[in-house]
Amino acid sequence: MSAPPALQIREANAHLAAVHRRAAELEARLDAAERTVRAQAERLARHDQQLRAALEELGRSKDREIAALREQLLTSEAAVHSLQAAVQQKDELIRQLQPRAEMLQDICRHRPPLAGLLAALAEAERLGPLLASDPGGPGPPLANSLGEEGGRDHLQPVGFGTTV
Repeated sequence: MSAPPALQIREANAHLAAVHRRAAELEARLDAAERTVRAQAERLARHDQQLRAALEELGRSKDREIAALREQLLTSEAAVHSLQAAVQQKDELIRQLQPRAEMLQDICRHRPPLAGLLAALAEAERLGPLLASDPGGPGPPLANSLGEEGGRDHLQPVGFGTTV
């Protein structure tokens, strides 16, 4: 067998060198792609961890807010019960005071005639009793309404006063 000519060897060597460069280039691109994938995986893992932490914090925040709202609800319910009890007490007080209010309204309706009566009694008191020596007087003192003439000791002298 004869040796291949030098031109073929050079072409074969050039071809092998080109294949070797191409393999090295592909290996470099593969390494770069693997580094990129690892970096992306690490970023995704960190991002996933951050999202999980944020989700957990959101859950804790939601639980705290629910607890605060429950506490507020209990406080509000207690306030409602307290106000309902106060309303019942006020209603009972109103029920107790209603007859007195009606009585005071009756008194107020009767006040003007009573004021007139009191004014007339005050005027009569100001005029004073009749004197027996008054020549223009109406006559002898009045007896009681039973018509009894004797026993005037039990009668009191007539005088107007404002003792009501």
